Amino acid sequence: MSADKKRVQFRAPSRLIDRADSLADVFGSDRTDVLIDALREYLREAAHDDEIKQEIAGAYYDDEISFEQLKSLVGTEEAANFRVLKQQLDEKLTEELADL
Repeated sequence: MSADKKRVQFRAPSRLIDRADSLADVFGSDRTDVLIDALREYLREAAHDDEIKQEIAGAYYDDEISFEQLKSLVGTEEAANFRVLKQQLDEKLTEELADL
């Protein structure tokens, strides 16, 4: 795990945090470990979910996220594919506007 860490604070339903605490007790760890593992797993699964990938791609096409952010979410190869498609879409739009 990277030594580079960022402190975060958020509010969550008490019942959810109580469940995380109970799971931490089972594993002999702490809440932070459980939450990090859960977040890591969610992000891993999201990178393979087609609907979420389309949302991520849409955010990239609309310049809401950078290529580096895209890469961190879907991986290098998938990000490269999205970048090529974005360039093709941008070229097509430029051609269509030039024809007007």
